[in-house]
Amino acid sequence: MASLPIPPPACLLKPYAVPYRYMLGPGPSNVPPRILAAGAQSMLGHMHAETLEIMSHITSGIQYAFQTQNEVTLAVSGPGHAAMECALFNSLEPGESVLIAVNGIWGERAAEIAERIGAKVNTIVQAAGGYFTNQEIEQALVKYKPVLLFLCHGESSTGVLHPLDGIGDLCHKHNCLFLVDSVAALGGTPVYMDKQGIDILYTGSQKVLNAPPGTAPISFSERACQKAFNRKSKPVSYFLDLSWLANYWGCDGKAMRIYHHTGPVTGFFTLREALCILAETGLENSWKRHKEVAEYFHKGLEDMGLKLFVSEKKARLPTVTTIVSPPGYDWKEITAYIMKNHHIEISGGLGPSVGMVLRVGLMGCNSSKPNVDMVLAALADALKHCHKSRV
Repeated sequence: MASLPIPPPACLLKPYAVPYRYMLGPGPSNVPPRILAAGAQSMLGHMHAETLEIMSHITSGIQYAFQTQNEVTLAVSGPGHAAMECALFNSLEPGESVLIAVNGIWGERAAEIAERIGAKVNTIVQAAGGYFTNQEIEQALVKYKPVLLFLCHGESSTGVLHPLDGIGDLCHKHNCLFLVDSVAALGGTPVYMDKQGIDILYTGSQKVLNAPPGTAPISFSERACQKAFNRKSKPVSYFLDLSWLANYWGCDGKAMRIYHHTGPVTGFFTLREALCILAETGLENSWKRHKEVAEYFHKGLEDMGLKLFVSEKKARLPTVTTIVSPPGYDWKEITAYIMKNHHIEISGGLGPSVGMVLRVGLMGCNSSKPNVDMVLAALADALKHCHKSRV
């Protein structure tokens, strides 16, 4: 036989040793051994009875985490971006008016996705580090008459925690659905989907839940389902079509589930375990710990002479802290030094905060005072050894 023209790649003929790092950036987070072990269980078929039972457990766990009784509650096969597209693809049709609250990169991304759908995109914009008052939101609802309002609960690019109370009522008063991105906040700070009138809420598996990336919890209210299931046109994505996903997850009221796609079975194992840990911990305990650890971190930063990017304490996201980039330093050198010498990942800004901030994530199992002390020591070491200009 003639030899193959392309030989086996040498890099694949030897094992690869993955280094351990403290994942203290804005995500993904470290995955606890218990969740890693769950992902190492034997493979099951995506339509096996046991897999469907696990999916049912996940639905119950999401309902607890979101504080909702919505029947159409599931996990999209993909990262938080997939959940964002699922939410927008199913709730918007071409030509419809949508209002996007932009105070960071996630509002910017939502606006671009809505534009690609062919929706009429309207935005209200706040500078990085800011948020919107309910009055500003209602004025925009009156002006643009949208069918949907998008708002990011935890804006990880700027470190802002956006208040949610009262916005759902305003949306419903103006015949508008309320869509909330809580990827960076869910589990680390209070959110009450039903009580706060949120119609569509989603998060990601890799933040506070500490599961690997690849599954994205999402829930639709009855009002949102009426909009999604009575469309004039089909959603632009077959893969993210809610009518198919609701059937696959057994939450459409039909007796039989029909094959739609091959779900990430090991991802379901790890997501279920992550939700088990959250249930055992208790939501209120999780919220309390994240708040206390964040405040401890913020005090330590200020004691070092560093400045927090979000000036209002109540608007600071407890899961992702933004620090004003120390004057005279190159933020890239700081993050690289900390990675090389301390094996800790922290990151720079994203989108509108690029070059302005350092971002530190303390989420789920990573939200602890010993981790805070470790980051503070690493930052102090970096500021001592990194080059500082005279400017």
